[in-house]
Amino acid sequence: MAAELTAHQLIAQHRPTLDLALETIRTRAYWSPHPEHPKAYGANGSLDTAAGKAAFDALAGTRLDLGQPGTDGWVGGEVSPYGIELGVEYPHADLDVLLPAMQAGQKAWRDAGAELRAMVCLEILKRIADRTMEFAQAVMHTSGQAFMMAFQAGGPHAQDRGMEAVAYAYVEQSRTPETAEWTKPQGKRDPLALTKRFTPVPRGIGLVVGCNTFPTWNGYPGLFASLATGNAVLVKPHPRAVLPLALTVQVARDVLTEAGFDPNLVALAAERPGEGIAKTLATRPEIRIIDYTGSTAFGDWLEANARQAQVYTEKAGVNTVIVESTDDYRGMLANLAFSLSLYSGQMCTTPQNLLIPRDGIRTDQGAKSYDEVTADLARAVDGLLGDDARANALLGAIVNPDVKARLEAAAGLGEVALASREVTNPEFPDAVVRTPVIVKLDGAKPEDEAAYTSECFGPVSFAVAVDSADHAVELLRRSVREKGAMTVGAYTTDPEVEEAVQEVCLDEAAQLSLNLTGGVYVNQTAAFSDFHGSGGNPAANAALCDGAFVANRFRVVEVRRPA
Repeated sequence: MAAELTAHQLIAQHRPTLDLALETIRTRAYWSPHPEHPKAYGANGSLDTAAGKAAFDALAGTRLDLGQPGTDGWVGGEVSPYGIELGVEYPHADLDVLLPAMQAGQKAWRDAGAELRAMVCLEILKRIADRTMEFAQAVMHTSGQAFMMAFQAGGPHAQDRGMEAVAYAYVEQSRTPETAEWTKPQGKRDPLALTKRFTPVPRGIGLVVGCNTFPTWNGYPGLFASLATGNAVLVKPHPRAVLPLALTVQVARDVLTEAGFDPNLVALAAERPGEGIAKTLATRPEIRIIDYTGSTAFGDWLEANARQAQVYTEKAGVNTVIVESTDDYRGMLANLAFSLSLYSGQMCTTPQNLLIPRDGIRTDQGAKSYDEVTADLARAVDGLLGDDARANALLGAIVNPDVKARLEAAAGLGEVALASREVTNPEFPDAVVRTPVIVKLDGAKPEDEAAYTSECFGPVSFAVAVDSADHAVELLRRSVREKGAMTVGAYTTDPEVEEAVQEVCLDEAAQLSLNLTGGVYVNQTAAFSDFHGSGGNPAANAALCDGAFVANRFRVVEVRRPA
């Protein structure tokens, strides 16, 4: 079949965007080609909010036939955290048929070269961006995110992260020239002369193991990093969050077909209830790259058992904020309250432990005791979420029963500074919505240590009383080294404390935010500029996104011959 999208068309349309992305990852400045406000959508072929909602509603009760080989049945059963059944069915694959079909297209994809692969990936992202409002609904009703967060994090921010991975992939592949003329002088003898060709070659099939909370934001970096470096990609979504990634696969297959490539370079592996195919897939010889976001237990299992694959994991960590002093007490409280509340704390970057000196802190409003700080923070969260409409817009819904159980159990771990309350969602009465709980613990008591040194994923935070700033820094170091952290925060006006915290984060490879009091929060990162995770502590073995995240997804093979 003749390509409907020629290489010339793709390069003309997308090369300027790639060049901007390349410049931005060099300068680390702000840039995004994907608008963050819903009002920007509805022109130039993109869906506006109403059209996106209608497109999502039209999916209910349908069968999403991707045209994949080896389909041996249909699976579904997603129920939104907001209480509605999605009713979408997806193809179930016979892996012995699907995986060889995926491998068949890799030669032409490899031979296309790094630039054309990047252009095809950017066209996929452009098509996804045109359907951002539809994807926002899909992310909302599989993750439990409130609509605005599902729109931003599941739409433009996820697309930015995918494009960032494409840019890094292009940089690493183009680092080596395609050809070289090599001449070695031999004195009086004729020189030795060779012509050399260098070709980036894929490792094999990449497996993306999707997560429940951020299916696109966490899924797109690995998907596009592997695809842009020449690999076929099999997407295995979380059973409760299939739709956003299934739609992604559908778009990718359409674009690959139109560009003249085998659509089976991207495929979906949905599973039957309780089937647990991630372990089966992870150890198959055809799978050579794995991207995973989720629990530490399964991440550790992948690293230990998927020996044939290059494994990239983002697991669990214990995120910590040291509160030592501040020159903007009100701003600090507001910033922390928002960070603890956003998406009900169901983010791998949400602060869990707040280390506060038991003798109190210095502020622009005078000295504040440990009890005053925790009480004032509780009031800040309560004030932020006091209006149910605003609470629903920030909290979203509890994503699964395990999070709800941890939230309820946390109140028994210590003195409760802020009790969680139930919030009613008038639009979705079956949604489980809860405000955060803040529990007071003592960093000097061994009986409290088990609580604050373990990850408690969800809207649970511990206000841990520490003996001093030095004690806080010591606990931070031990926590990051032993448990890992995706984020670290600190509030201090003391240069020595700031230096000590910074040294811990440099030593233990943890990303640090200092004295955030405005509209930037410790649990948010910007593509093209901020690194999500570091790959240097137990919370994750990779960073989104850096050169190391893409460089080992391909190898360079050299062919040399006499000139």
